[in-house]
Amino acid sequence: MEPLIGEMSAPVDAVKDGDTATFAADVIEASQEVPVIVDFWAPWCGPCKTLGPTIEKAVKAAGGQVKLVKINVDENQQLAQQLQVQSIPAVFAFKNGQPVDGFVGNQPESQINAFIQRLTGDAGPSPIEKAVQQGEAALAAGEFDTAAEVFGQILRADAENAAAIAGLCHCLIESGDLDDAQAMLDGLEGNLATDPAVQSARAALELAAQSADAGDVGEMADFRARIEANAKDHEARMELSKALLAVGSREEAVDELLESIRLDRDWNEGAARKQLLTLFEAFGQMDELTVSARRQLSSILFS
Repeated sequence: MEPLIGEMSAPVDAVKDGDTATFAADVIEASQEVPVIVDFWAPWCGPCKTLGPTIEKAVKAAGGQVKLVKINVDENQQLAQQLQVQSIPAVFAFKNGQPVDGFVGNQPESQINAFIQRLTGDAGPSPIEKAVQQGEAALAAGEFDTAAEVFGQILRADAENAAAIAGLCHCLIESGDLDDAQAMLDGLEGNLATDPAVQSARAALELAAQSADAGDVGEMADFRARIEANAKDHEARMELSKALLAVGSREEAVDELLESIRLDRDWNEGAARKQLLTLFEAFGQMDELTVSARRQLSSILFS
């Protein structure tokens, strides 16, 4: 496949430290070409330590459509006063040499992304976002080597891209490299460790480990026989669900868990419901089967 790095790498000066002396060149002049975000921060500011990395990640993911200049207010008090910075973190966006947007205080990642999208206008998905879509399409098509190569290239350009980390983990899982996938997930910290895409990969790994221990076709027949003899043999239903999942029968696997919950939602401290929620996490919250099964689960729990 053609290399993606040249298309999606952020410029080397996409994120830089600035000061009063360089402000005109780094912000006023540079914003004539692309929007420039200015982040006023200080080493003693707790929220700054959270916001800063989030903005850096979003700017790098934009692939050159926006730049970030970080200014320490303790070392540039006159500049902060000129821009009427009264509390930090304070963020300004410049276009064509003029401030056009901004906010004060920490913001969630979704709001940061929306802020950058407003600045870039109709620029469309960034090169990294396009590459993530390409990798996910290859993964869905079962082209695991191609997907792994795409996700690997994304991570060389943006080492903290949660979607690419999750995608590469899925590739490892599908290839049977469960230990490597576990090691990758274990090494994540902070917001990356709790990112929804990463949580989905973690759930998929848990299911893959279960599938490795699931019974064979003969045992599946035994589980079915046990259930036929005793519909409330929840252990047999649980094991049958795992075995069905291992052979790709997702809907049947879900049905067995739903039936177990319908018969006794409290069995083994709600084990069937916990397993079902793990499936939802692994399938993805917008997956058609997840959406359908969630409706059925709600109907059972609130009937």
